[in-house]
Amino acid sequence: MPGNRWIIGVAVAALAGLAAFLLLRDGGADGEDVDLPAGLEREDLELVIRDYILENPEIIPEAMERLQRRGQAERVSAVRTELETPFAGAWAGNEDGAVTVVEFFDYACGYCRESLEDVRRLIAEQEDVKVVFRELPVLGAESREAARVSLAAARQGEFFDFHRAMYAAGRPGEASIAAAGRRAGLDAARVRRDIADPAFDAELAGNLQLAQQLQLSGTPVFIVGDQILEGAVGYDRLLEAVEEARRQGG
Repeated sequence: MPGNRWIIGVAVAALAGLAAFLLLRDGGADGEDVDLPAGLEREDLELVIRDYILENPEIIPEAMERLQRRGQAERVSAVRTELETPFAGAWAGNEDGAVTVVEFFDYACGYCRESLEDVRRLIAEQEDVKVVFRELPVLGAESREAARVSLAAARQGEFFDFHRAMYAAGRPGEASIAAAGRRAGLDAARVRRDIADPAFDAELAGNLQLAQQLQLSGTPVFIVGDQILEGAVGYDRLLEAVEEARRQGG
């Protein structure tokens, strides 16, 4: 189709230009010196690379994935300290874990509910993992109310109990939120006081800002090491990312 050919053409041109730039800047893919023939101009090099890509189009997805991973790593690195610092007790697992997993979630998100068992299993089976939870209530007023009670639960040291109870109770609403609070053993009077705290507004606004900086498009999203995993990716994919983060030192 014409549209697909145009997209491929743009990708080829972009990859060729980037490849030429990186070769000239870094001295080759592995850091070695690149000896260009006398008189070879950048434009000539781009044409050579372009022809190679056209003859070997299977490298395009791999190259685009590497570009995406590099961009993700840069965005995560810029906010890592803030990202991995939980609000009060909004975390689970090993407090001093070697690997930190950050989850952005919404209590009205079915895929977040679907991922809960994967997260629970990760915490149970991987003793060096800490999971930091960040509320991103973008699916309505009920989500925001549930998120505020979730933060109140974090202050009471009952975050993960409430987190699981909230998903078990169904979609957020006055009745389900109250039921989850009772199941988690929350002090209801303290919850009513705490949910009016401006610090909760600041936390939710900060989470939204982090999501925008990371270019997230929904929930759930898991940040593991330098990787951004969007959607209900499953236990095996989470474990794979954790193992890679371990190899890279957390």
